[in-house]
Amino acid sequence: MIQPPPHLPICVAALYKFVPIADCAAVQTGLVQLCQARGVKGTIILAPEGINGTIAGFDAAIEDVLAHIKRLPGCAAITAKFSRAPTLPFHRLKVRIKREIVTMGQPDIDPLRGTGHYVSPQNWNALIREPETILIDTRNDYEVAVGSFAGAINPGTQSFREFPAWFRAVREKLLGEGTPPKVAMFCTGGIRCEKSTAFLKSEGIDEVYHLEGGILKYLEDVPPEESLWQGACFVFDQRVTVEHGLAIGKHSLCHACRRPVNEAEFLSPLFEEGVSCPACHGERSDEQRTSYRERHRQEKLAAARGGEHIGADLSRPDLL
Repeated sequence: MIQPPPHLPICVAALYKFVPIADCAAVQTGLVQLCQARGVKGTIILAPEGINGTIAGFDAAIEDVLAHIKRLPGCAAITAKFSRAPTLPFHRLKVRIKREIVTMGQPDIDPLRGTGHYVSPQNWNALIREPETILIDTRNDYEVAVGSFAGAINPGTQSFREFPAWFRAVREKLLGEGTPPKVAMFCTGGIRCEKSTAFLKSEGIDEVYHLEGGILKYLEDVPPEESLWQGACFVFDQRVTVEHGLAIGKHSLCHACRRPVNEAEFLSPLFEEGVSCPACHGERSDEQRTSYRERHRQEKLAAARGGEHIGADLSRPDLL
């Protein structure tokens, strides 16, 4: 085992796999028991279509949990994307059973029946530089605002459920008539593109591609001097954003709306820690802000006592 750097002792592992799971409740029980015993926190989502999660802990504990997952039927080949953190970026452990491991709301879409063509980070630049390639960012609008690939189309969605309707609405304008051009899509860790490319194939688009391992793998593998990525990548934990080499970014977090806050927004008079930011100030009432202010006060009191006041957790592996 490689000795972790002293200033980054925590291992963060993001993983997913589309695989039939017959008894989600039994898998849930085993994962909860092991993660609690090993001090692992984060979120794991189970569904009949597979497993998806982002977890954090010390290296040996993460290795134990991944070994357990790989022993599940069909999961031997599951891979994880790793990064480091100075402290646990999650407050608690959640192992939940849902209908989908990434919610698109299209029950007939099954990535196990076929997805787009995988493109490695090393070959991604060549694909998206081709003039005929249409590049689509499948993430939510607030994620795209933090960073994206140069020239990528932003669907302007607030949730992944909106993607199918968006594509159907713009398909004719986007693809034109005749032979469809190549469509390249990307997301944070790859899971949303598994479903979005499967969706496009169900819509009759064959030349559809997606970034293998997502933005996180690209930022890990592609040197900054060769990169076509602009900005930072929003991640659903307390690191908020990461940059090239998966170094922790410079964004803060608005704990009212869970959106990233850059340095300029942090200085805005509309930013109040734990209460509001420029993006959400106009979306909330005075009563809501009063409630958030009290919640933030309780969190600070709990921290002063050496404990935690656990509110809504940021962990969202279903949006990787």
